[in-house]
Amino acid sequence: MNRNIIPHLAIAALPFLVPAAHASSDEAWKQLAADVEAKCRKAAVAIEKPKAAVDPFGTLHYGLALMTGKPKGAKGLIVQICVYDKQEKSVEIGSAMDAEKFGFTPAK
Repeated sequence: MNRNIIPHLAIAALPFLVPAAHASSDEAWKQLAADVEAKCRKAAVAIEKPKAAVDPFGTLHYGLALMTGKPKGAKGLIVQICVYDKQEKSVEIGSAMDAEKFGFTPAK
């Protein structure tokens, strides 16, 4: 193959590669966020009425949410980090941490 044609082929292929980065629609991102929130709420068993702050996009492989709320059977406010595997559609949740360490205070 003529080596002078390789840069031209690369430039010709570029328009087909760029749209892949923008393939997700707003609706797909909303659906991902809703799935992350639902699964993270279910996984946050240490919190009475968990509230979720979902990262709207997450990382390349993971959806992320910060779960907050009153610990079951106790007073105060706790925080848990929830990680959603985009491929497996499963979640893992971190241990309960005192929200004061993060500077969070209950709304009055």
